[in-house]
Amino acid sequence: MSGSEAVLILASGSRFRRAMLENAGVVFRVVPADVDEPAARAEMQCKTAAMAPEDVAMRLAELKALEVSARHPQALVIGADQVLALDGEIFGKPVDRAAARAQLLALRGRTHTLPTAVAIAQGGGIVWRHMGVAELEMREFSAAFLAAYLTGAGDVVTETVGGYALEGLGAQLFERISGDYFTVIGLPLIALLGELRRRGIIAT
Repeated sequence: MSGSEAVLILASGSRFRRAMLENAGVVFRVVPADVDEPAARAEMQCKTAAMAPEDVAMRLAELKALEVSARHPQALVIGADQVLALDGEIFGKPVDRAAARAQLLALRGRTHTLPTAVAIAQGGGIVWRHMGVAELEMREFSAAFLAAYLTGAGDVVTETVGGYALEGLGAQLFERISGDYFTVIGLPLIALLGELRRRGIIAT
């Protein structure tokens, strides 16, 4: 590996994924992937047999990893993606506060899933992949609570697929959560760390 090539690259501009890896003590470089996620997701969903939410998340994670790997072939490149699925329908990140409000109203009192995929690419090919799925039951909150939440949560409502961050005010939206905490935040961290140890990237 050349001295100019990072050992490990995160192909994501997500501050949440970056913070998870940094807090876990992983040394890496950030190179956001040049992938039009909304367009890619729409294309997958417009096919005659629309892809399952888990497959959409995995394909997008792989596309991100592969795009950056093509530019940095010697590095190990981590790509990740998360979609929100409710009764088979896939939700993306709300484009603005009004869209976040509409989405949270659609989720209120119902159970949705968060398929969260992570893939590692090297040399232009996928060398490892993992899927984590969390299930979340949103409580029946009031209109007054929703208005206060949207004001207090700030930019988070357009930075995450559900319009919430579980580590902040978003925790108050829920009645029940089943699944790995890191998967909800946006990266199946425990599985990823295990693979990085297996590859000798982090200490065993």
